[in-house]
Amino acid sequence: MKRKICLALTCILLVGTLFAFTSCGGSGGGGTVAPPAPQRDTLVCGVTPYPPMSFEDDNGDWTGFDTEFALLVGEKLGLDVSFQLIEWSLKFVELNSGEIDAIWNGFTATAYEDGVPRMEMADMSYSYMTNTQSVIIRSDRASEFTSAEDLNGKTLAAEAGSAGEGKANALVGESGNVIGTPYQNSTFMEVMSGAVDGAVIDMILAEQMEGSGDFADLMIADISLGHEVFAIGFRKGDPLRDRVNGAMLELYNEGVLAELAEKYGLTGRFVVDTSFGR
Repeated sequence: MKRKICLALTCILLVGTLFAFTSCGGSGGGGTVAPPAPQRDTLVCGVTPYPPMSFEDDNGDWTGFDTEFALLVGEKLGLDVSFQLIEWSLKFVELNSGEIDAIWNGFTATAYEDGVPRMEMADMSYSYMTNTQSVIIRSDRASEFTSAEDLNGKTLAAEAGSAGEGKANALVGESGNVIGTPYQNSTFMEVMSGAVDGAVIDMILAEQMEGSGDFADLMIADISLGHEVFAIGFRKGDPLRDRVNGAMLELYNEGVLAELAEKYGLTGRFVVDTSFGR
């Protein structure tokens, strides 16, 4: 009799333990309980060299519109902000592994990545900047490239993993070739050297570098490649996105972001759209 009582008590304890386990987030009939929001005191932004959005100054410190924007948001949220140089082609790997908290560097939210919309790969903030892709060519070849069709079968450079790379692949077609580079600004050297016929990069960057300094012999071809917008990318389900959106709206309403856009010559492209990314 004593043995039967002990067995019965053991069964009761086992059932109670299982019930407690499933009630605290197991896969019981009540569903799972979402993990608590991560505690953080630092916002790590993944960046690449991209004037005037993000770039290193003469002292090796990151600056630019997006850099200052992130610092202002960090101040609003009580977070320290750091900037981590990443390979753009690995931006989603860095984001989903937790190495960075945000893709914040002239990030074209309306582009595709290996055929998948970026909107499905990350939670996007409100959009805040308009952009287009552009084709950079040598000035002495201007007469060769007057339409998108002229690029079919040619060799173009583009930053690996960028919106420009996707455009470049579509432009050159199956008979052409696209050379991926680590950063957008490194495509200029490919064009200068004659290794490629042209490069596809963000218009914002192209306007900064076209026809100046070492790139005096380069120009933007008169070829339209469509409309894009910039936003900030966050891990799926990360509540940080909504916090940043709130800080962005405050900075916008205070006029701070408009002043920042003017500082970097981006007034005509600065547009906050609160319907985007929802």
